[in-house]
Amino acid sequence: MSGPNYDPLTATMEEIRGSWGWFMFLGIALLVLGMACIVFEVSATFTTVLVFGWLLLISGVIQLIQSFRTGTWSGFFLFLLSALLRGITGYLLVRYPVIGAEALTLVLGSFFIVGGLFRAIGFAMAKLPRWGWAVFSGVVSVVLGIMVLWAMPITSLWFIGFAVGVDMIFDGAAVCAFASAIHHLPLGSAFQAA
Repeated sequence: MSGPNYDPLTATMEEIRGSWGWFMFLGIALLVLGMACIVFEVSATFTTVLVFGWLLLISGVIQLIQSFRTGTWSGFFLFLLSALLRGITGYLLVRYPVIGAEALTLVLGSFFIVGGLFRAIGFAMAKLPRWGWAVFSGVVSVVLGIMVLWAMPITSLWFIGFAVGVDMIFDGAAVCAFASAIHHLPLGSAFQAA
């Protein structure tokens, strides 16, 4: 593949362009899964909590094994503490998914309020280009956080599944747009001329 006319950038771009269909498939799959998460938000909420709990539990076990493999005392206690925190949190999320959904919703609602305040105040003070949109986005986050916390514990049944669904829809739309853009890239000779 090497030669006087070989350009690694052109070869890479052609390879990416050639797989636009896979990107489009991934984007459409994310869109469909996102819509399913919104329609079945309660099931998606509990599935998310259970998957997160199992991941924490498994990582806690791995961290526990790693704690006994360390050679130093300071490393042992650090890994042991991390393993206990992950393992216990994971176990509690798996054992009590309803309470886990409430706790995660409480954390997310608080995050929206604090993050939205920082974003709105920071961009209003910095006055960067198009700062009004960032301030508006921050205010929307604050309002969303207040609404989520105000309606607790009912929102804990559906909010996580809804949020995961909305995130998947936006990710799917972005991946579809990327696939469309790379499909319409010019052929290799245009890359070499640039």
